[in-house]
Amino acid sequence: MANDSISRDDLRRAVSAGVIDQPSAERLAAFLAATPGALAVDSEDEQLRLVTGFGDIFVAIGLVLFLGALVFMTNGDGWLLPSLAVAVSSWVLAELFTRLRRQALPSILLLLAFAAAVFTAVNSVFSGSGSAAALASGGLATGVAVGLHWWRFQVPVTIAAACAAATAVLLGALQSVFPDVAISFNGLIFLVIGLAIFALAMTFDTSDRERRTRRTDIAFWLHALAAPMIVHPVMQNIITGETPGTFEAALTLVIFLALSLVALTVDRRAMLVSSLLYLGYAIYSVLESGDALPSTSMVVLLVGAVVLAMSFAWRPLRAALLRVLPATISERVPPAHLSPFKAS
Repeated sequence: MANDSISRDDLRRAVSAGVIDQPSAERLAAFLAATPGALAVDSEDEQLRLVTGFGDIFVAIGLVLFLGALVFMTNGDGWLLPSLAVAVSSWVLAELFTRLRRQALPSILLLLAFAAAVFTAVNSVFSGSGSAAALASGGLATGVAVGLHWWRFQVPVTIAAACAAATAVLLGALQSVFPDVAISFNGLIFLVIGLAIFALAMTFDTSDRERRTRRTDIAFWLHALAAPMIVHPVMQNIITGETPGTFEAALTLVIFLALSLVALTVDRRAMLVSSLLYLGYAIYSVLESGDALPSTSMVVLLVGAVVLAMSFAWRPLRAALLRVLPATISERVPPAHLSPFKAS
């Protein structure tokens, strides 16, 4: 028997195909959500429209082969010609696979290839002017290019690419005045930038608490960009040696717990993924301080167990956390009814 329920992904595809406009789709989703059983529940939290079918993977393989061969064939004295070839090809291919076919994974790959190619091309032109000028020029040109790409194709990852380009512009401008700004204070400049991008991601998230529109996909990629910028500078300033001591290990575990609370609150896992390596260092140190002889396999096993445990208990943990958080926070993040699993 055919499934008569409508999923949110069905609505997104209908909008992409021009069958229904976005405001009408949002009103329809709200209506169906109020009707038990009418709107199919998506499989897990933090939905990401990445692969709509095996055709996406097939096309992605073709894109990697085609663009990779294009770089090899045009590579000569520098990166300018290969970069221009990839940038032009990526835009033309986006007209086919993004604008016409609306294939998610190829669209993401083509945007990333386009942005990287523009940055590399401009960077290679201005490389003789110094690293700061090349970085700022490349970032500025990439920001303009991805802005045009968004106007034409509106791929959700584009906003994160624009933020990365803005980061390059900012770092280039600062390096022209303070040459060592990127490494000063052990890279804490990236923490400030990461927090700003995280705030932007939360702006998109709080404007779509039910996660029914394209804004939630935009927020996902912004969180993915912000997470390493936030986590790595903090952890690298704590773990200064090859292996952390007992105090550093304990502090790392405390920070991992704090990041877990933030991740549960906003229902985003990017920060936890970025901190898993440091969790492994902390576990290794704790085991070693207890006269154990930890192996890499044992540490990986324990980190994997933590990930699996949190994955299984994510929904009940989040529901419990939202009950104790102030209303000013819990009413601005995705509601608990997006996590229907209850612990037995």
